[in-house]
Amino acid sequence: MTLTATSLSDLPTIAQQLLSYAGDTRIFLFHGDMGAGKTTLIKSVCAELGVAASVSSPTFAIVNEYERAKDRIYHFDFYRLKNQTEALDMGCEEYFYSGDYCFIEWPEKIPDMLPAHYINITISVLNDATRTISFEAF
Repeated sequence: MTLTATSLSDLPTIAQQLLSYAGDTRIFLFHGDMGAGKTTLIKSVCAELGVAASVSSPTFAIVNEYERAKDRIYHFDFYRLKNQTEALDMGCEEYFYSGDYCFIEWPEKIPDMLPAHYINITISVLNDATRTISFEAF
């Protein structure tokens, strides 16, 4: 499925459609160039899931945790990893198989560690205000 966002006000609807499409899948891989809007879309998805806390990029922390009434959401940014071993050392597989939502930016940094089932999201920049957001289940 491919959707187009022409402003930030489109993101809540796109987040709803993404979650509806995902069904019970809890692992989401976000692809896109630096500044494409991965974290911005994740903020909208978290808002749709009822996260009240501030959602921000975990670029330096590598993982942020957001609490919900019944579970947690883990938000990863693997951009700064030098190799997959760093992700393994931080225990990322425990997060991935926890049953909680996991939103992963820069998943191409850990290709051998990804779970078998996930939603692949690709954000493409068309111009300063417009993005296409494609998602597909694997």
